[in-house]
Amino acid sequence: MVQQWKEVGPNRYRETFGRYFEDFREGDIYEHRPGKTVTEYDNHLFTLMTMNTHPMHFDAEFAKESEFKQNLVVSPYTLAILIGMSVTDVSQKAIANLGMEEVKFTAPVFAGDTIYGESEVIKKRESKSRPGQGIVTVLTTGKNQRGETVCTFYRNLLIPSRGNAVEDKIENY
Repeated sequence: MVQQWKEVGPNRYRETFGRYFEDFREGDIYEHRPGKTVTEYDNHLFTLMTMNTHPMHFDAEFAKESEFKQNLVVSPYTLAILIGMSVTDVSQKAIANLGMEEVKFTAPVFAGDTIYGESEVIKKRESKSRPGQGIVTVLTTGKNQRGETVCTFYRNLLIPSRGNAVEDKIENY
């Protein structure tokens, strides 16, 4: 997490977060902390809020008969956790998420598992059509408390250059 302070008056500082386009370097890896321990409540709430009716996610008796013998955490929740974890390091200053590619869920997640994430900067380039902005591609990997990879995905973001972020243009932000 890039945490900075800007002076906003005599002996007064304001905390800021995030990276500008210039701050990203190909090959850098950002470890996202803290981790998130998934609870049964988290899983049930997300599953039902998104209208996923598959009983593997909320019916313990059904799940007992499966190969996993317990409820699975619904995969979009795992993805949402990892995106959320990466915000302060990767997209706090983003103008837009341009897309995700190759989302893979490589191991099951269960209630009680703790998810940790990291993002590697794969490439970056200045935008051809939007001066003062660039496109950054990261590969985010989520692992559980045993170090097993549970999810990977590429994410493309439109990031402002220094002086071009929304907060740079708001006088008292």
